[in-house]
Amino acid sequence: MSVSIDPATRMGPVRLTVADRAGARAFYARALGLSDLGAEGGIARMGPAGGPALVELEARPDAPPRPRRSTGLFHLALLVPDRPELARALRRVIEAGASFTGASDHLVSEALYLDDPEGNGIEIYRDRPREEWEHEGGELRMATLPLDLEAVLAEMPATPDEGMPPGTRMGHVHLQVRDIPEAEAFYAGALGFDPTVRGYPGALFVSAGGYHHHLGLNTWGTAGAPAPPPGARGLGRAEILVPEPRELDRVEARLADAGHPAGRAEEGLSARDPSGNSFLVRV
Repeated sequence: MSVSIDPATRMGPVRLTVADRAGARAFYARALGLSDLGAEGGIARMGPAGGPALVELEARPDAPPRPRRSTGLFHLALLVPDRPELARALRRVIEAGASFTGASDHLVSEALYLDDPEGNGIEIYRDRPREEWEHEGGELRMATLPLDLEAVLAEMPATPDEGMPPGTRMGHVHLQVRDIPEAEAFYAGALGFDPTVRGYPGALFVSAGGYHHHLGLNTWGTAGAPAPPPGARGLGRAEILVPEPRELDRVEARLADAGHPAGRAEEGLSARDPSGNSFLVRV
């Protein structure tokens, strides 16, 4: 049985529990350029025109806010195809009247940060080519440097803005956890992701197939923190997409061997990490 998860594994849509679904849908359409892909089973689906869904919004008007010091979503991260599309995303957010919480050059990527109306963190980013990524001391070299926004805007496409472009996908998901060694034992040891960066205090980054990270895990303000109450606003679940049914079986076996049995249903494997973050693994 393979120790590492299949290298073709990637992230799927993130489901959010929101109190005001209409307001959230309007924000994701206006500020992010996502299209309304319809609702199914009470879940509104948002993504590039024609799909796939990247953000799913589940309405619970009576959902309590996520407590400030609790585990959950740090941000979901939408990966756009190139720097011109990052420029368009930058202008789109500004024209929608939304505010950025940050903008960083991570050496492997360039990223914009903001929050949705209910406080869920969002990253919009583009990757630098893999051949430009550097390694140091056996680890991928990443940093958090100021992003040159003027240089990004200088690559604005001349074509009309038709929303988030085809090819945009969920690049990674960053979670807040209660303990890093515990999270590493689960995401690397049981699920089979490979650690890529340990250089950030209180954080760990893991991936499949040599990517810089598919999952970020941090304890920034959440060391030892509890999970939010059931049904709270915020992360409903994150999806992990594996390329074939046999890999799903291998993941199920690894989770069971590690003492984290997953629920098997038609759509895939449902489980929670030790910090209470929910996910679905599916083909």
